[in-house]
Parts: sequence; C-alpha cells; structure tokens
Amino acid sequence: MRGGRRRRHAQTSTGLLMSDIHVPAGTMAFIPNAERSRISVSLVLLALALGAFAFGTAEFTAMSLLPEIAADFRLAEPVAASVVSAYALGVVIGAPLIAVSLSRTSRRRLLIGCMGLFAIGNALSTVAPSFEALLVFRFVSGLPHGAYLGVAALMAASLIERRRRASAVARVMLGLTLSMILGVFAVTALGQALGWRWAFALPGSLAMIVMALCVWQLPRDVPDLGASALSELKGLGNRQIWLTLLTGAIGFAGFFAVYAYTASTLIGVTGLERHWVPFMIALYGIGMTGGTVAAGWCADRALMSTPAIFLCASALALVAFALTAESAWGIGLAMLAVSFFSATGGVLQTRLMDVAGRAQTTAAVLNHSAFNMANAIGPWLGGIPIALGYGFPSAGLVGAVLSLGGLAIWLVACRDDRRTNPTT
Repeated sequence: MRGGRRRRHAQTSTGLLMSDIHVPAGTMAFIPNAERSRISVSLVLLALALGAFAFGTAEFTAMSLLPEIAADFRLAEPVAASVVSAYALGVVIGAPLIAVSLSRTSRRRLLIGCMGLFAIGNALSTVAPSFEALLVFRFVSGLPHGAYLGVAALMAASLIERRRRASAVARVMLGLTLSMILGVFAVTALGQALGWRWAFALPGSLAMIVMALCVWQLPRDVPDLGASALSELKGLGNRQIWLTLLTGAIGFAGFFAVYAYTASTLIGVTGLERHWVPFMIALYGIGMTGGTVAAGWCADRALMSTPAIFLCASALALVAFALTAESAWGIGLAMLAVSFFSATGGVLQTRLMDVAGRAQTTAAVLNHSAFNMANAIGPWLGGIPIALGYGFPSAGLVGAVLSLGGLAIWLVACRDDRRTNPTT
C-alpha cells in the first residue's frame, strides 16, 4: 500500500506531482522520473527548440538564395522558386500523414525519426545532380516539418504544469523565430560566398546534432495503445479544431502577404541599397521572437483573448506598412510591429491541445500545415493588387484584410466556446 502511494505521488522533472501535469485526454503520458532535475527539462526544451531552428533555417534560407539556385541550374527565378513550393507541399502532406499513420508511436521515437528524415532530405539536397532531383529532395525534407513541430509542442506542454504550458510551447517555437534572425542571415551569407548547397548542408548537420540530443535528453513516453488512425480522424470532427486552424491559415497569411514582397518594397519604394535588405529582413525575426515570448506570457493568463488582440494589432501594423513604405525608419518600425503581432502560432497550438480530444497529434501537426497554407495564400493575394499596378505597398492593405478575416474566424470560435462552456 505504501509502495503504491509512493508511485502515485512520484515527482516529475520539475518537482511537481504527476497529478499537477496537464496531459490531455487521449494523449501519451510520460513515465515519471524522480531523478530528473529542472535543468533536464530546460535541456529537453533546448533540444526541441534547436530542432525547430534547423527546420526554420532550411525553409527560409531557400527563399533568400533563389538567385544562386536559379543561376546554377540556368533557370528563371520564378521557376527556381518551385523549391520553396516543393518544401511547403511536403509540410502540408507530411504533417497529417505522419500523425495518422504513426498514431501509436511514442513521441520520443517520432521526434527522433522526424529529425532523421529531415537530415537525410537535406543531405540529398546538398548533392542534388539536377533541379528535378532537388525538387524531390526538398519535398522529402518538408515531410517531417509539421509533424516535428506539432509533436514537439505537445511534449513541451506535457512536461510543464498547465498554467505555464503556453510559455513552454513558446520556448520551442523560439527556435523557429530565431532561425529568421541568426540561421537565415548566417547561412545566406555562407551560401552567397561558397554556394547555395551550404544552405542545406548546415541545417542537415544540425539535425544530426539534434537527433543525438533527443536520444540523450527526451524522456521515454508510453504511447496510447488505444490510439488509431480512425480515432485520430474521428477526433477531427470538433468544429473548434477547424476554426482554430482557419484562424492561423487566414490570419497569418497577412504576414506572408508583405513578407514575400518586402525586399522589392525596400528597394523599389523605400529606395534602400540591396546590401541593406538582409539587415531589414532580420527585423521580422527580431519582432517575431519578442512577439512569441509576449504571446506565450499573455496566453498563460488569457488564452482566448490573446489571438484577438494580436490579430487586431497586426491589421493596424500592416496598414502602417503600406502607409510608411517610403520611409526607412517608418517601414522598419512597421515591420517590427507586423512580425511581433503575427507571432500567434504557439498560442493557437496551445488552444488545439484543449479542443483536440483524442486527435491531439493530428490537430497539433495540422497547425503547421495551416501556417504553410498561409504561406501560399498570402503572397498570392498580396500579388493581385501589385499586378494591377497599385504598387508593392498595397500588399500591406491585403495583409490587413487577411488579419481581420482571421480575427472574424477567431471571434466565432470564442462565441462557440462561451456557448459550450458558459462558466469559462
């Protein structure tokens, strides 16, 4: 009896009782380990964040090295841009495919496997003999992207008490935002000096290091043996899941509407020299890093209100982008604000944990598919007024409309939530 009592009150790595840890219904529970220290949890979060850093660096750097890729294969830049689309397509397809087909796999093994597949895809991209081969290898590299980030967020949240889980998810997502500052800047500079293949060689090498860290640090978890592809798919019937995903797909598209045309705006409208563009683009990473931390802190205190506030502020910032495009200082401040208030990915990820039920893994990874849909929708819609002759700054106004569209969807989600849970 005493032994049973001790087992029930076994402490986790943060010194909390297992009863204090938030493990949503239908998810995998971690085996308690009294020997884990708080530093061990920090190392787990660091390993997960480094993985996100590797994925972000590989994804965003490909955009900045399109001229080099096009020149090497003797292609026009719009054709070379297919490497970006191939990666995004891999994310959209791979996320739900991996989540559903491997629903009974432990999160530890799933994360390690995702990093392994990502490392292989980048290694092959480094030695691609033709452009067609590069497209295939970029597609393969994108397959584990959404699955890794979604499952990493679930693992981070399961290690921390419920009231701090949004901040834990934000710490993992910081790796993604920091890649826009440090990773993209460093790898782009190296790629321009030594060749575009370094843009995939370095993230691939980092993936191998992250794999080793995951093997060393990630706790061994018990998979939910009752999980199945059918239960995951049935769980997606919750309307709240789709409203949350749509909020990200539409609302975050506003950011990509201006991100895709920022370099052209800075050169053609603001009048900056080309060598200043990478430094200005880094403002997006700085703003998003700060926004990710702030959004996580706010969501721990008011989860449903945070996306509404951020989306509203994002719309205003996008209008400011359009109005201040002729001023370097003005557009720089607008870029910081746009990226700061667009950093809601971790918050929406946390919301999905509340509403996904037995579809935790699938819902978590679909969040990243939704954000890659935003990556496709935003530049497409932002380019329409530009093609009609209204100029590059007009993409900011399109972005503002998209942010307000995401806000409208989120307000519907909030209304439905109040009807279902009137006491919350």
